[in-house]
Amino acid sequence: MPIGAVYAVGFVIALVIALVMTPLVKKFAFMVGAIDKPNHRKVHTRIMPRMGGLAIYLAFIGAFFCVIALIPEGTLLPKDLNLLKAMLVGGTIIIVTGALDDRFELSAKLKLLFQIIAACVVVFGFDIQISFVSLPFGESMQHLNEWIGIPVTILWIVGVTNAINLIDGLDGLAAGVSGIAITTILIMAIIMGFQPVILMSTLLLGGIIGFLYYNFHPAKIFMGDSGSLFLGFCLAMLSMISFKQVTLVSFVIPLLIIGVPLSDTFFAIIRRLVNKKPIFAPDKGHLHHRLQDLGFSHRRTVLMIWGIAAIFGAMAIIQSAVIKFNGANWITFAVVCLVIFFLQIGAEVIGIVDKSRRPVINLLTKMGLKLGKVNAESRSK
Repeated sequence: MPIGAVYAVGFVIALVIALVMTPLVKKFAFMVGAIDKPNHRKVHTRIMPRMGGLAIYLAFIGAFFCVIALIPEGTLLPKDLNLLKAMLVGGTIIIVTGALDDRFELSAKLKLLFQIIAACVVVFGFDIQISFVSLPFGESMQHLNEWIGIPVTILWIVGVTNAINLIDGLDGLAAGVSGIAITTILIMAIIMGFQPVILMSTLLLGGIIGFLYYNFHPAKIFMGDSGSLFLGFCLAMLSMISFKQVTLVSFVIPLLIIGVPLSDTFFAIIRRLVNKKPIFAPDKGHLHHRLQDLGFSHRRTVLMIWGIAAIFGAMAIIQSAVIKFNGANWITFAVVCLVIFFLQIGAEVIGIVDKSRRPVINLLTKMGLKLGKVNAESRSK
């Protein structure tokens, strides 16, 4: 069977398993008490089942074992199989951690410990780590020794895993953003011909779409920490390993792919520091909260954030193509500056850090007033 057909079959199998398993997982969640009760921080007003991520995981694993035997011999190299094993083993540790949290509400420190364990299994058990990085101002790949590469890899996996967890606040939001990011990675992997990433991305995407049928507003089930942590871990792995075969790849590209959850996490940290609150203290200042405060409906808020995620994804694909075929790193620098500028403007407009502090907008307003005054004076002369 042609490899493209195998991927298509895998996608369909994952989609069907997710569609079938999600209602069963919903019943299981109610049975074991993995439920989410309304409170002052949450937007839902009735008891909802959690642990929906288990359906995505089962769809992913089930489809993987269904199609792995169909892949033509020689398509996956031994090192590719090592990457797949690392993702399966690490993902299993994460899904168990998330499922336990959905039921027993583990402490933040205990969840962090299990995330670090999963990252360490990937790094030390399967010898996967970030070894090279291309900075916007460098002309060649910079080698990272183990003393730097290992902690950077663990930090990346744990950080991205939690970033998806933080945006999981509205029906279909985290699943949709993750699906868009995985689609971006899939497109880039197809362009580069990186078979293990194409396989894993295709199966994950099928599972996410099948789950979204039940999770989009009004949701019948939440993905819970089992879903957000699992998808975050998968994104961390895919965004890290999908560029291992590229000679010149900027560190900006994986940051763009997961730009929405990372920027929301960054602004959450800044917001809590500014307001002198603990960094891990929950609040209602995230992007989706602020958009709803501005009057946007639940569904429209989710679709707007999906749109932002799609823009980030398109930028990542374009940036990758520019670097691969042009190699002009000054373009990367320009992209970084533009992204930072518009992120700051957007954050000030919606008040994601502080509703009253708008330093850049105030500065631009003053500059505009001065420029208008100078033009008016020159015309009067």
